[in-house]
Amino acid sequence: MKPKRVWRRRRAIPIRIPPHIPFLLPFAFLVTLFFFIPVVLNILLAFTDMDFAMHWDFVGLKNYFRFFTDRIIPKVLLNTVIYVPATLAINVGLGLVLGILSTYYVPENVGLLFRAIWLLPRMTPPVVYALLWLWVLDPTEYGLLNMLIGQNVNWTMQHPLGVVIIVNGMVGASFGMIIFSAAVKSIPRDYIMAAQVDGASNWQIVRRIIIPLLRWPLMFVTSWQTLSLLASYEYILLVTDGGPFYKSEVWSLYAYHTAFSHQLYGYGAAIAMILVIVAIVVTMIMLKIFGFRRLMELVGGG
Repeated sequence: MKPKRVWRRRRAIPIRIPPHIPFLLPFAFLVTLFFFIPVVLNILLAFTDMDFAMHWDFVGLKNYFRFFTDRIIPKVLLNTVIYVPATLAINVGLGLVLGILSTYYVPENVGLLFRAIWLLPRMTPPVVYALLWLWVLDPTEYGLLNMLIGQNVNWTMQHPLGVVIIVNGMVGASFGMIIFSAAVKSIPRDYIMAAQVDGASNWQIVRRIIIPLLRWPLMFVTSWQTLSLLASYEYILLVTDGGPFYKSEVWSLYAYHTAFSHQLYGYGAAIAMILVIVAIVVTMIMLKIFGFRRLMELVGGG
């Protein structure tokens, strides 16, 4: 007689979900919806000839070859090469000066008020900020700048690239000012007091103590603002719209105009993809120049 088999129900192994995962799901959903999916769609779109009627065919690398034969591209690249470093110099340089002046040279309450006022343009909508500049640069005698110099100059037509450099440089300096002022406040007061006891002047303290200790914030602001200037175009669009005759047209704005003004969505996506590749390369070069790995070791105590 065969023994009866006793079947035992196996216990299911409980799946333990880390407690922080549910809190990350909304963030992961938003990043996927507004970042990863658009990036994938842009990559796919760059290999098509999609037009305003949403008709498309796969064209391979045709859009990328077209980029290197486009007669407008040399002018756009030249504008970008001039615009990004010049605006970056104002963003970082003026931001550094304002951050140090409003933190080290003036009383704390005065510096706080000054930073709050300087930050207002960055907190206002870009349209409002652009309209204020258009009023300042109005080509008639009612323009604020023309009233000051006593001449009627059409600034946006005669000096479009210089105008967009100043417009973006002034609003971008507020970002650097906040970062640098916070970094200056984090410097131990013992360093500055010891230098003052040794007879160091304010300029010597700034040059020998404060600025060398701002290497990390300088790297961050420079890298961040470089990527921002390469990718953003809203102030140029609102003030000059890239004109006249592409004199203030930069790379990112040209991608926008190609896609949404000329309805060449595939070619516009290809221009944007090349810009992304260039931005990644520029970032890697800047991190190498600033010694990012060494800075991380210092922060980590290595």
